[in-house]
This record gives sequence, C-alpha cells and structure tokens, in this order.
Amino acid sequence: MTIVTRFPPSPTGSLHIGSARTALFNWLYARHHGGKFILRIEDTDRKRSTAEAVESIFDGLNWLDLNWDGDATFQTANLQRHTEVVRQLLESGQAYKCYCTPEELAKMRENAKINGKRVFYDRRWRDRAPQNEPSDIAPVVRIKMPLEGKTKISDLVQGNVTIENEQLDDFIIMRADGSPTYMLSVVVDDHDSGVTHVIRGDDHLNNASRQFHLYCAAGWEPPTFAHIPLIHGSDGQKLSKRHGAKSVQEYRADGILAPALCNYLLRLGWSHGDEEIISRKKAIEWFDLDGAGRAPSRFDSAKLESLNGHYIRITPVSTLTDLILDAYRNETLDCDHKTAENRIKAALPFLIKRAKNTVDLIDLSKFLVKQHNYPLAEIKAKQLIATGLPEIRKIQQVLSEIEDWSEDTLNTSLRTLADGLQLDFSKLAQPLRVALTGSTKSPGIFDVMTILGRTETLRRLERVPNDKTH
Repeated sequence: MTIVTRFPPSPTGSLHIGSARTALFNWLYARHHGGKFILRIEDTDRKRSTAEAVESIFDGLNWLDLNWDGDATFQTANLQRHTEVVRQLLESGQAYKCYCTPEELAKMRENAKINGKRVFYDRRWRDRAPQNEPSDIAPVVRIKMPLEGKTKISDLVQGNVTIENEQLDDFIIMRADGSPTYMLSVVVDDHDSGVTHVIRGDDHLNNASRQFHLYCAAGWEPPTFAHIPLIHGSDGQKLSKRHGAKSVQEYRADGILAPALCNYLLRLGWSHGDEEIISRKKAIEWFDLDGAGRAPSRFDSAKLESLNGHYIRITPVSTLTDLILDAYRNETLDCDHKTAENRIKAALPFLIKRAKNTVDLIDLSKFLVKQHNYPLAEIKAKQLIATGLPEIRKIQQVLSEIEDWSEDTLNTSLRTLADGLQLDFSKLAQPLRVALTGSTKSPGIFDVMTILGRTETLRRLERVPNDKTH
C-alpha cells in the first residue's frame, strides 16, 4: 500500500505556525514511507477565502521546502462529486432529508438548555415517509448515525478512542441551499484522493467518529487517523499572538531560517531520543508517529531563536552572503557588487557569532556596504565621536603611515599609540569603531580594518566631521 497524506488548509489567512507543523508532519510521514503528500485548498467558505491567502499558503510551504506531489487541488472544484455522493447516500437509505424550521430547531435548543442537556437534533425526520415532506421548505440532508453501541477508532497518537454512539447526532451533510458541508466534502475528497492517513490536530478528534461513519455509510474503507496535540504557549494556554505565535511569513521576515523553523516545529510534539538538532535528511529517516507525544507541546520563542542561531552558524557562507546582498538589492551601495560580496564573505565568520537571526546579520553587515551618515543615530555613538575626535585624528595619522595592513601591524601600532597617550586601549578602539562603522556594535576593530582595507579605512576616517556638533 502506498502511503498518502494530505494538508488541507482553508485560504482565509496566512499560513499559521500550527498549520505549518501539521503540514510538516504529513510531509515527513509520506516521505519516510516513500508515499505521496498532497495539497488541497479547502475553499468552500467563499466569503472568507481569498486569492492572497492561497498565495500565502503556497509561498509558506515552498519556503519551508515542503513540496507536494502533483498539482494542488481546490475543494470547490469537486462540488459536483460531493453532491453526487449525497444523492447516493439518500438513495441507499444512509441519509435523509430534514424539513425542520428554524423555529423548531430553536425550540430544541431551548428545551436542551432548560433540561441541562447538550443541544441535540431529535431525529424527528429520520424515519418519516416521503409523502409527509412539505413543499414550501427547502430541506437539509442529514446522515443516519448508529443509535446504539460504540464507535472505536484506533488512533496512531491517541491510542484506542471509544465513543458511545448515543452521543453522536445525525449531523448535516448538505445545507438547504444545496451546498455540501465540510464534514461531507472532506471525506469525499480524502477518499477520492486515496488518502490513507489523516494526520491533524487533536481539535479534530471529535470529527473522527463522525467521519468514520460517513466512510462506512458510503461503503468506503476509513483512513488511519492520527491526532496530534495542539501547540500551547509557555503558560499552558492555547497558542496565540501574545505567546509569540506568528505566520510563517512573519517568522521569515524576522530573520528565522526555514531549516531552523522546521527543526523547531518537528520537536514540538515529536522526539527521537535526546536529539535536538535534526537535519532534513535525518528527519525523513527517523520520522514516524510512534515518536509523537500525547501532551500539548509548549512554544518557546527564545528556544527557537537559539536554534536559529545554530543554523545561521552552519549555513554556507555563500548562502548567507547572497541573502544579505539580496536585502540591499534596491539600495545604493557605497562600493561595487564584487567588493560588497568580498567584504561580507570576509566578515561573516565574525558576524555569525553575534547574530541570532538574519535581520541581525543584515544590520551588522550594513557598515560593510553602506557608508554611514552623520549625524549618527545612536546617542552613545554620537557621544563617542564628539569626545574622541582628537584621538580619531591621531589614529588617522598613525594609520596613514602603515603600509603593511595586517592585523598584527595594526594591533601593535594602535596599542603603541595608546601607551604613548597614556590611555586605555578602549579609549581609542571605541571612537574608532564608531568612525568606521557608525555604530558601537561590530566585529573586532582589527577585523573591521582588515576587512575594509587601508584605502576604505582611511577614507572613512577622513569623513569624520572636524567639529563636535554632529
């Protein structure tokens, strides 16, 4: 049997972090077993579905490198098939038309509330003869659920789940306007697509028993279910924006690398021994649902950021260089493209030690390709330039006489200058750093000078204003 999993997002917003994890688990399960991973856009909610959301889903999955097999499908394209299945269920006696008025349904809800019972359709149209059907009411179609016994589902994560059938109502599978409901459509689409495993959040666990009986009513083999606990915030509550939860695109904009995000999502609710850093290759090799836990996982933004720092450090220099240069594609640089590329490559071993995300990398690399302007933005940097101007001019004079532009020579010359001025070396290094980078944060000062080179270092010192008003 070929394993087939699916990811069926609703295009009503961007790809959320919880949905991304569901997609990842389905993708890994299919790839681990040499199966298929299909993408289905469940766009039956026409009022809320948007083309922008569809593109956001595609973009998010592509960025995470979760490639699907074949073309993505849209649920609305299969409405005729959904309607045909409803007709077949009516003809086979597995479903029936319900002509209850809104007033009658409201009365049922009221009585249930008064009696302290759950709202339950009383099945009054379940066994009525066709001749009793009113002609002035558009009916809904309901499935006939079993009235006695138990429904048992073997879930790959939750274990054996048993539900008393008396708790299952005859739910609607087609609305009065002739449109199939989600519950019916998803079963038909999963069956027609050959889906063998339904892997999703445990907020859908209650749907499993209902969908199980829809499969049985249609004479189809139900898929294997696996319901994964939801992601919670650090306080144990349902994950939300206040816990740092964002869309995939927002994490990307915040400088999180796709491999880091996938690694982090993989470890939210799944484990393989004590492994924390798991490559894509190892994830495919190791992933199976016996590693999924039953307890909700807790989202930790700091842990994600730390993991991202690790992935930045192991990402090839060429990849990071391209990423940084791409951030400046619409900006005017202070040097040609090749010089910018060379400077960034030379600086990256120092920059990655300080960066936890690519935004940090871009910010830290700015001085390499863009000449800072005066006045300075940082108050501390402005103060260092103002008070350290005499030292900067002395540094400029010493550096202008150096031909051997090596770290050793630079180090010796500037420390000799500091000793001669009876200054702690930091009193020279700090204003020099600001003069060359425009910031109080950068790689080591000798690294900065060797990366920039003699000509550019002296040029930047020359540009420092000779007054203290900047």
